[in-house]
Amino acid sequence: MSFFETYQFELIATAILFVVLLIIRGLSHALVKRIGKKSGINEARINLIKRYITVTLLIIALTIQIAILGVEFKDLTLIVSSVFAVIGIGLFAIWSILSNVTSGIIMFFSFPYKVGDKIQIHDKDFPLEAVIEDIRAFQLHLRLDNGDLVTYPNNLILQKAVTLLEKDAIEA
Repeated sequence: MSFFETYQFELIATAILFVVLLIIRGLSHALVKRIGKKSGINEARINLIKRYITVTLLIIALTIQIAILGVEFKDLTLIVSSVFAVIGIGLFAIWSILSNVTSGIIMFFSFPYKVGDKIQIHDKDFPLEAVIEDIRAFQLHLRLDNGDLVTYPNNLILQKAVTLLEKDAIEA
């Protein structure tokens, strides 16, 4: 028997998984692009969210592919527990970075301010008024009136009260 005859089911299931993955990826990217354009979000942030979606879909597809290939649960348990132990230690070590990335994703869908808006951040230790120059995966770039550039972590901007002072202050 040839390779293709022996693994016919697995090859067909893998091809179907690949096609479904591409369709879901295409639909989700189109949806994110539509939401981003409707909300006036810049192209760099739209592309960042698209990358997050692609990575998530690849992880899901890899998990399904493992099941298609018939890997036994008992064999997989040791590998998965070891991987999760290493990932858990790594995630604990970089929780702040993950917090900022997660905040960046939340801000993509529900942040009421856009690049060019002048905002005031009500922080008792470091209050500031600035124009949003860029919104990145980890932080906002804020331009102060004196020309200084301040980077403000995404997770903090979601925790502080913010007032919109002027819409599209760069154009004004």
